[in-house]
Amino acid sequence: MPKMKTKTGAKKRFKVKKNGDVTYSKMNRRHILTKKHTKRQRANRKGGTLSSDKQAKTIKTLIQH
Repeated sequence: MPKMKTKTGAKKRFKVKKNGDVTYSKMNRRHILTKKHTKRQRANRKGGTLSSDKQAKTIKTLIQH
């Protein structure tokens, strides 16, 4: 049986914390920031956590290591 490979797209986008939560960085932070309000930029600075257990379980299977 071959080894399960880590999905590199998921590896780049998500991280699993020590307590098992799956975190990600929010979108709209790369470029054209001048037209985005400061409040919006500040809110996007904080990363998000997946609230759905089902989604978190799926991501963990994609990441593996």
